[in-house]
Amino acid sequence: MNWIEANLGSVNSLIRNGLNVNQLSTESRGLPITRIETISDEIIDPNKVGYANLNEDNYSNWLLLEGDILLSHINSEKHLGKVAIYEGQPEKIIHGMNLLCLRPNRKIVYPKHLYYFLRNYRFKNLFIRISKRAVNQASISTGDLKKIKLDLPPLSEQRRIVEILDQADEIRKLRKQADEKAEKIIPALFYEMFGDPFTYNGKLKIKDIVKKVEQKDLRKLPEYEFKYIDISSVDGNKGKIMSFANYVGSDAPSRAKQIIKNNDVLVSTVRPYLKATALVPQSLDNQVCSTGFCVLRTKEPYGFGFLYALSRLNWFSNILMSMAKGASYPAVSENDILNLKIPYPNENEILNKKFDDMIINLEQKREYREKSSERINNLFELVLSKAFDGSLTSSWREAHMKELLQEMEEQKKYLEKVN
Repeated sequence: MNWIEANLGSVNSLIRNGLNVNQLSTESRGLPITRIETISDEIIDPNKVGYANLNEDNYSNWLLLEGDILLSHINSEKHLGKVAIYEGQPEKIIHGMNLLCLRPNRKIVYPKHLYYFLRNYRFKNLFIRISKRAVNQASISTGDLKKIKLDLPPLSEQRRIVEILDQADEIRKLRKQADEKAEKIIPALFYEMFGDPFTYNGKLKIKDIVKKVEQKDLRKLPEYEFKYIDISSVDGNKGKIMSFANYVGSDAPSRAKQIIKNNDVLVSTVRPYLKATALVPQSLDNQVCSTGFCVLRTKEPYGFGFLYALSRLNWFSNILMSMAKGASYPAVSENDILNLKIPYPNENEILNKKFDDMIINLEQKREYREKSSERINNLFELVLSKAFDGSLTSSWREAHMKELLQEMEEQKKYLEKVN
């Protein structure tokens, strides 16, 4: 039995961009409005919405309906095609600009089946193929989106596919939630070992406990090969270097000058609220980072673990933000960070060494968690792919063939009317 051939234009009763309105701060009143970042985690996040003093009486036709799908059609290539399905929370929310709303026709397609189809389309990088690219951005036109083809199973089979995918996705979500909780361990451990920073009497400047970091003009070493860590390489949520670029000296970026060592603490000098701080792993020892980082290399007997954990506290990022200059691109200088007075508790070398060992142990456990997450995500993508090539539900389909054929006839008739 072959599934019905259709396209996104024919299976949705509505595909449109959102309401164009100037969004204000979260202190404003009225209904929440979606924005690009609302679906950055592929859910509709009520903590990432805007407001514009809008009320239901005047804007009811822009309210999301349960089962509506939001799609990021203009974004960086990394985030292009992200989708989220509205399942009733928050209770009322306005569809805002720069996200497309797809409203599935329930007589043809089950909303969550279409949602998973779009996720599979993105996993396969197919949105990039139909996008128009510009500097740091890509976009998909509504016309091109409507032309995307899909094979439609009968509605009963769509629901069966969704049941299986929901179970697989739940495992992935639970792993992610566990990882997010684990990221809170280091700040909690800091408070347990050293107490609240506000309670310390003695204070040192950071420059009193760190060494000077070597800088090189690598363009004078044209054959020198190195790994380069830029600001964008650091994930502020995890406090970790997530990527690097390979260079030779002749092609070195102008800011690629600082030689880093294992257990250095990198602190981004731009947008401190992003908490882009990280501990340099052994694998990046003697590599290079941007001068956009302040590199903290502790002297003996001061522990690198203390400085790294301190950099992960809201206390630390709030202090840097209070010193930052620039409204749209707040930044601090390296001297601002080095001259910052920190509440160093004491020079207890045994305590510092113990805390350093704890940090190393936690970083190793994080590596294990990330490998586990990668395996789970790969498994989910495999199941997702099988869902839309027909193999996931092939046995179930055979067992319900008669009913499914009848359903398909009804779908075909309705599609003919729509087209």
